[in-house]
Amino acid sequence: MCRNSSEMIPYSPLYSSFRLRRPSKHHSFRVHRLINRRRSITKEAKEKEMEIKNLKLYMENKSIIEENNKLRRKALLLVQENQALFSQLQHKISDHACSASMKQDH
Repeated sequence: MCRNSSEMIPYSPLYSSFRLRRPSKHHSFRVHRLINRRRSITKEAKEKEMEIKNLKLYMENKSIIEENNKLRRKALLLVQENQALFSQLQHKISDHACSASMKQDH
């Protein structure tokens, strides 16, 4: 088996010097810049996601408030209708009682 001279053989001086070599400061700076950029992008994405969730909750809350107001108006109308019917009932009962007492007097 023939080996290419450019191949690195483990434990050879070329391989070990390559493995032990530290990255340059420029390389390290680029890596940190990429990491920070990725963090910034994910932070922006999370902020955008939270903004969308907040808007959805705001719209849902607004819808619930509108529905609540509609139900309050309906309840008020029902209370008014109930009071009117109760008043009519009391009027009929008093008219009936009045006419019954008049019949007894005669």
